[in-house]
Parts: sequence; C-alpha cells; structure tokens
Amino acid sequence: MDARSLYFTEPRTVEVREREVPDPGDGEVLVRAERSVVSPGTEMLVYRGEAPAELAADEELDALSGTFEFPFRYGYAVVGRVAATGPGVDPSWSDRRVFGFNPHESHFCAAVEDLLVVPDDCSSVAAAFLANVETAVNLVQDGAPRFGERVAVFGQGIVGLLTTALLDDCPLDELVTVDRYAARREWSAELGAGTTFDVNGDELGERIHDHFGGGDSDDGTDSTDGADLTFELSGVPDALDPAIAATGYDGRVVVGSWYGTKPAALDLGGRFHRSRVSVESSQVSTIDPELRGRWSKDRRLDVAWDRLREIDPERFVTHEFELSDAEEAYELLDQRPADALGVTFRY
Repeated sequence: MDARSLYFTEPRTVEVREREVPDPGDGEVLVRAERSVVSPGTEMLVYRGEAPAELAADEELDALSGTFEFPFRYGYAVVGRVAATGPGVDPSWSDRRVFGFNPHESHFCAAVEDLLVVPDDCSSVAAAFLANVETAVNLVQDGAPRFGERVAVFGQGIVGLLTTALLDDCPLDELVTVDRYAARREWSAELGAGTTFDVNGDELGERIHDHFGGGDSDDGTDSTDGADLTFELSGVPDALDPAIAATGYDGRVVVGSWYGTKPAALDLGGRFHRSRVSVESSQVSTIDPELRGRWSKDRRLDVAWDRLREIDPERFVTHEFELSDAEEAYELLDQRPADALGVTFRY
C-alpha cells in the first residue's frame, strides 16, 4: 500500500502523489489518516497562488516547515489512527485516534508530543475542525469582549461561524454578523446573531454603525454609536474598510483574516481620524502577550476541545471528497463558494 499526499503544484492546480509509507523514527508514530478538513480561507489563498511564496508556511509546526513556493504540501487538520510505533514510543499509542497539524495525506509520521489524542466522545469528522475552533477561541481572547458590548463579525465562513457561536456565550448587548451568502447568514442567526447583514447595498459600514444607535457629541469624543468590537474574518481585503467604519469611538477591530498578497485599500481620512479606533491582527500561532503569564497553547487547546464538543462543527459539513478527488473539491470552493461551507477529505 502506498501513501498519498496532496500537493499544490501551481495556481489553481493540485495533484495527489504516491510514495512509500514511511517508517516512524525514534519517538515517532505512523498515523493512518481518516479525515482532514480544508480550511477555505487560507487554502484558497494557497490554491490561487495568492500566498507570498517566500513566506514560511508555519514557523510553529514542523510538518509545515517549508515555504509557499510551488510545489508544496499544505493543510493542518488531520485525524487518524496510529498504525505503527517507532523506537522509544510506549506501545499503548498503537491504534489511538489522534489529531495532527499535518498536510492532507493518507499516512504521515509525527512525534508523539506533536499529536493530540481525540476524546472518545468526539467523532473523527468533528475532531478535524479542532484547528478552526482553536482559531475562534484565540480570536475571542484577543478581542476580549466586555460585558454589555455591541459586537460585529464580518465573514461567516467556518471560522466566522465558530467565532459567532463562542461570542453567543458572552454577556453581550448585541451581536451582529455580515456575509454575502444567505445560507451562512441563516447559520449565523441560528448560532446567536441577533441581526445579520448582507454585504450588498451602499455604505455597509455606515449601516452597521447606525444600527447600533447612539449619537455623536459636539466634539465627537464620547460617541455611543457604532460597534464596540468588530472582527474582520471574511478574508476579503475590501471588507476591512467597512469593518472600521462600523466601529464606534475608541472601538477595536480585530483582523483575523489573512489577505496574502492582496492589498487592502482603506479610507482613513474621515471619522477614523478622530475616532481612536484600534486595528489589531490576530493569528492563532501565538498567544496574546498579555495572556502568556497564565495561558499556554495546551490550555487553549483544552478550551477548544470543550467548545468543539459543545458546538459540534460536524453539522457545518456540506461536502465530503475522496482525496483522489481533491481537484474537484478546490474547484468547488473556488468557483461556487455559495454552495460549500465545510469541506472534508476521506481516506
């Protein structure tokens, strides 16, 4: 039996390559994959050739130690079973179901410290969404919503919906969401959004800003309108400007989107100039410096497992593909995104 790995070979081109099943080294195990999840935001950048070729794929993950220069393997959410153990590994690891931050491939070797044991009460499909749930947990931690705040979330893809579900657990005054696709807005309302906005129409940011009510003082320094906290999770650079416009005086904008090589054009000459709005990036590879005294990645992952079981992201799956049909999967996400939400590979 050969191992199969997915390679991104050039823009909008993927292929599955075969190789010999590797043998685990010292301290490693061989994992036979069962399911992996496509992360549409990041992987569409990769698929379209919009990721900076010279950038490290991930400086924190050994399995993604290369760059985005074609050809390369990518993906970071695989669930499988331990098929063999290497020297120095406790035999009890054999046949354990594990999660790995690994590219899409049928077999891979990994150090046991780089794997996470999947809880018995969690399906393999649901567990494959762990990285997305961890991202949502990190976003909420970075945004630090306060009691009674008004929050807006731009983008209701997988990460956006998971973030909305987590925010629904917070004692907010109001939660509104934004997405161009009606099905995602419906999911968003089901997960706790009080109001959902379509991106179509004029002055999206102003519409959301005014939705929250309030008004400006004479000097504009104590406005109570606009969002207190806005998350930009759409992956679309054009969404950042209305996200800023939707945010009120002294509000915060957390940018979880990765735009790759696509620039974001901003109009900062109007209200923004006097509004003291802060714009901050959020990325799951690190933890907010203010939290590092008490929070570690292990602790954050424990929270992610708990929330994963509570939210059950398996319900977001719209399509399952054999790895051999990966080209069809990426074409679907690229050309018909309104039809797809959660996309997984079977092995």
